[in-house]
Amino acid sequence: MPIRAVLWDIDDTIFDYANADRTGMRQHLELEGLPEAYASVDVALDAWKALSVRHWARMTAGETDFRGQRRDRVREFLSRELEDAEAEAWFGRHAAHYEAAWALFPDVLPVLDLLAHDYRHGILSNANTDHQQHKLTTLGIRDRFEAMVCAVELGISKPEAGAFHAACEELALDPHEVAYVGDEPDIDASGAVAAGLTGIWLDRRGRGGRPDLVTITGLDQLPALLAGQTRFGAPDTFR
Repeated sequence: MPIRAVLWDIDDTIFDYANADRTGMRQHLELEGLPEAYASVDVALDAWKALSVRHWARMTAGETDFRGQRRDRVREFLSRELEDAEAEAWFGRHAAHYEAAWALFPDVLPVLDLLAHDYRHGILSNANTDHQQHKLTTLGIRDRFEAMVCAVELGISKPEAGAFHAACEELALDPHEVAYVGDEPDIDASGAVAAGLTGIWLDRRGRGGRPDLVTITGLDQLPALLAGQTRFGAPDTFR
């Protein structure tokens, strides 16, 4: 049966999260000052990224909530005990710079336009619904997606099969009728395959090394793949 819908990851798939986060934090530190624990701004930015990954994983594992992981990141990054309000205020000042740097990848709108008439579209994210709604609305593309399922409210997260199945249910489609596109080989593509979807790894950075996965390096390659002009059974086609 042909693919009838595309489910999308957001961060680092359609939204350039890594660049926005790094640019926003760099601007924030220019105003706040560099914490003493870091020898340079670049060292601090690398530390912030590592903390973001670790505390996000804690949230998806149910160890904390969305606002809690933000506060914990700030406390550990600054190596200071802060009241909740202090930590949230510091993060809020960072978030203003981060949001000012929000941008879609250049290939997103052309591909959404090309696919608009032939496929339905939805979102499956491991984030918070309000945050992702705000993000997609600000970026001007929320109306491109008829369904949005987010792990924080769902209670389970990618790569659990139940997360993918919940998104398929929102579209009233069977998993084999849905393709999932994401930037993480295991959490996104491999998880989707295990759940019965067609998993597609968007390897924008050219990391490679996963011959087991259907892989594209840019969204311009997606329409031909979905249209069957290449074989899903040959994941190295676009390497």
